[in-house]
Amino acid sequence: MFDAATLAAYLVAAAVLVFIPGPGTAWIVAQSAAGGTARGIQAAFGLETATLIHALAAGLGLSALLATSALAFEVLKYAGAAYLIWLGIKAWRSGPAATAPAADAPPPARISARQVYLRSVMTGVLNPKVALFFLAFLPQFVHPERGMVWLQFLVLGALLSLIGLSNSLILSFAVGRFGRRFGGGGGRWKERLTGSVFIALGLRLAVQQR
Repeated sequence: MFDAATLAAYLVAAAVLVFIPGPGTAWIVAQSAAGGTARGIQAAFGLETATLIHALAAGLGLSALLATSALAFEVLKYAGAAYLIWLGIKAWRSGPAATAPAADAPPPARISARQVYLRSVMTGVLNPKVALFFLAFLPQFVHPERGMVWLQFLVLGALLSLIGLSNSLILSFAVGRFGRRFGGGGGRWKERLTGSVFIALGLRLAVQQR
């Protein structure tokens, strides 16, 4: 499906793109700081699932709609921005109290692994810049004459996802360990850090242009 030269060039380009800090990196750092290594890993799998979804969508031609339709781009952009800002506000409001809870008080609600995963998938899917990136980047390495274009897109997306997952797992472990040195996984400052990152990402997405 791919010759050695094409595959090598793609892997190098994908690795460079993954290692450049961006919104995905900020998302992983925020989740790991708020909930430790495990939460960062859950977020990483969610983001990379979104990567595969975008790769498949690009292969099926759905991403082309975002490139040609201003309305479709704006709808998805503002939906994604609103979702991120809502998560940020929720994180700020649901942070644990700074004072010690009463002995008979119920333990603070924890975000389940499923919730972290689904939120991360939604965060990645609702970013039109990711879809446009796939539309611009992946076709350079796709050869229609070799058939099954959608499968080529999916394979390239899977390779990018694996590289991204490896980077995110290392980042999650490092931030999770760092976070535990400064008060464990339940400090109020971590929830506020997470909320601030979510809101910042949402605002950044809202002002981006096609």
